Amino acid sequence: MTIQAIEQTELVTLKDFYRLMEATREVRFDATKRIVAGEAPSESTDTSLKNALSALEAVKLVGDKRVLSLDGSREIELDLSYEIHEARKDIFFLENGEEAFMGYLSDLHDGFADHVRQGREYLAGLDINCFITDRDGTVNNYCGRYRSSIQSIYNALLLTRFAQRKAENAVVLTSAPLANIGLVDISVAPERIMYYAGSKGRECIDLEGRVRAFPVETEKQELLDKLNAVLSALVKMPEYEKYSLIGSGLQFKFGQTTIARQDISNSVDPDESKQFLGRLEEIVRDLDPNDTNFRIEDTGLDVEIILTIESGDEGPKDFDKGDGVKFLNTEFNFDMFHGPNLICGDTGSDVPMLEAAMEMSKETKSVFVTKKEELATRVQGVCPGALIVPEPDMLVTILGTLT
Repeated sequence: MTIQAIEQTELVTLKDFYRLMEATREVRFDATKRIVAGEAPSESTDTSLKNALSALEAVKLVGDKRVLSLDGSREIELDLSYEIHEARKDIFFLENGEEAFMGYLSDLHDGFADHVRQGREYLAGLDINCFITDRDGTVNNYCGRYRSSIQSIYNALLLTRFAQRKAENAVVLTSAPLANIGLVDISVAPERIMYYAGSKGRECIDLEGRVRAFPVETEKQELLDKLNAVLSALVKMPEYEKYSLIGSGLQFKFGQTTIARQDISNSVDPDESKQFLGRLEEIVRDLDPNDTNFRIEDTGLDVEIILTIESGDEGPKDFDKGDGVKFLNTEFNFDMFHGPNLICGDTGSDVPMLEAAMEMSKETKSVFVTKKEELATRVQGVCPGALIVPEPDMLVTILGTLT
């Protein structure tokens, strides 16, 4: 299959931007697949990425934001730092090789070499049974919009190398949906290397491309469908449309729905964002007045509206990533009761993954990416000796350079 090269172009609208990023996904996927197979990337790969970078850098800059047309009459401000920086990294990686690239990352991140050394020592000599990791902020740098957070070539190669050499089972488990602008649409690693689990592990694509899913009760699914219809209509209103375009946007997942109320650049006025949260809470309350079918989890950026599951004597609870880990372990016979296992995350919502793994095997290691002392303390309380690093690039380098 021949991948169409990216030509020099001008980005005028938000649709132009998303089309360009989708094109970079195809270029990166093809390049990664070729490199893993021991081949050279297509001759057009470097030029394509340079043309994409040039288009991104040419978008009008106002203050620290880039400005594109939303619909021909309105404009939207975007932080394109992820897209620009990852394109620069991939170009440097392709042109200069891995050894020079490690020096490049060291120049970008304070303490890079020390953190990588500590990580390699922490995981030295281990053959991992099950490696389960969150994506954004953990093994992938944060992006202002999920839809354009295309995985980089260097990132995919380092993770693929670890999955092939050091892990019996490798799983990327995220809160995002699996497909239809989901995890598989922004990943560029070769197929049949890693399991991709979306919706906190409620849905997963296995190594043969088959989708497995945690069952949802018919009545609960009907209620979720009603919620999704209301939210779809809501974001078509001019005053709410922005929430479908920033950050995570509006994502229909398996067993839950996520809608952004803010992004990492604080594009929305804080008071307006808080009012929108209140509007969402009203909608959920109208659909579920007894608070038995939905749970709301507000991260400050995203509002996750999650269908509950039964938890024995405790009654209904929201489905968390720990439930996802347990489901995947059973569904795919990961045998996580036998370690060592490795769990990686970057937020409090990832801690249930670690708790579930520790319940199954004390031979569990963990690396979390965070600069927050409170989270680091919590993680090390669950998994004594867990390693903390401040940047996703450090974790990916640790994994990809283990021998």
